[in-house]
Amino acid sequence: MRTSTDPRTGACMPSPSVEVTVLLPCLNEAETLAVCVQKAVRCLAELGVDGEVLVSDNGSTDGSQQIAEANGARVVAAPIRGYGGALQAGIEAARGRYVIMADSDDSYDLSNLGPFIERLREGNDVVMGNRFKGGIAPGAMPFLHKYLGNPVLSLIGRVLFGLKHVGDFHCGIRGFNRARIQALGLCMPGMEFASELVVRAALAGYTLVEVPTTLRPDGRSRPPHLRTWRDGWRHLRFLLVFAPRKILVWPGAVLGTIGLVGTAALAVGQVSVGFGKLDVNGLIYACLLLIVGVQLVLFGGFAELYGRHEGITHVDHAARWTKLLRLETCMAIGLLLMLVGAVGTAVALTQWSDTGFGALQTSSTIRWVLVSTTSVSLGFIIICSGLFSSLLTLRSARPGRLVFDADDQEELIAAR
Repeated sequence: MRTSTDPRTGACMPSPSVEVTVLLPCLNEAETLAVCVQKAVRCLAELGVDGEVLVSDNGSTDGSQQIAEANGARVVAAPIRGYGGALQAGIEAARGRYVIMADSDDSYDLSNLGPFIERLREGNDVVMGNRFKGGIAPGAMPFLHKYLGNPVLSLIGRVLFGLKHVGDFHCGIRGFNRARIQALGLCMPGMEFASELVVRAALAGYTLVEVPTTLRPDGRSRPPHLRTWRDGWRHLRFLLVFAPRKILVWPGAVLGTIGLVGTAALAVGQVSVGFGKLDVNGLIYACLLLIVGVQLVLFGGFAELYGRHEGITHVDHAARWTKLLRLETCMAIGLLLMLVGAVGTAVALTQWSDTGFGALQTSSTIRWVLVSTTSVSLGFIIICSGLFSSLLTLRSARPGRLVFDADDQEELIAAR
């Protein structure tokens, strides 16, 4: 097999034998598969493109495999069940430099692949279809999908991942550079594979553009494989998990700052606000906000460290988190906070002893107790965070050598 070198990564890879593979995932699509294959084959021929139509079969029992082959497609078996499993197997088996994926239900216009191929030839990594710009035929998209699901999920995707020019986050027809997508190591087996492809490509700094496409009612007599609420939740969950900075770190920083300011102010005494006065009760909630805020920031840091070390994201915040969450730094900060808490506890005990260890009548002692216990709690949390981050970033630099030092961790991050 001929090989070539990826100019962006330097990796050696097999040379594609055709330019474009039209990839159709399939599970019992006998009613519509033939027309889909015919449209794709005819379109490639009319455009003069050296290409193929590949059907990735997910265990059909209705003769879809024979129908595909009879109409000019190549068929491969997808051993992993699910939409994502079928696409992964198809991408692996594709012979084209570029892959254009679409559903096998005759809802997407496979006779108009030219705009996708043109934008891929320009060097874009991912070319998304946009049904809202191209046109959605009456009855082609359920009301909830058209006016709630797709707009909301697309908005969330744009906000979380900076994809300002992607207006249809979940369009089922899209093209991409096969080698670049393979380099991401996509792994989701279900419907959320569509989100994974876009999110991982965005996190890796790939170029994503859109072209208008149309959507018509699918030609099947049975219900679609997509389940509105189940698959919608899986897409949303995936988007949230892959954005720890905006979902965890920034909200945590805001909550922690509010909690810190409130704790510092209320530790001294009452604070007058527009609707009244805040006292000990307000201090309790301020301490809670401070603890929750710090934990959110730490969880976000763990998520970014894990994502960077596992190759999920190439956005380099990991070096800063490695320094901030190194065990020595966390232990120093944690012990200092615990010492402050111990001093506050001693003051509270002294005030309590002045009353003969009886009932506390003054709020000043309670303030000392709240601030002290919060400080001790934060110290313990931060020390444990240092231990956890050290385990999370533990890597073997060479056989027989485990890396604990933060400087070595930074070298490994840069090497990846």
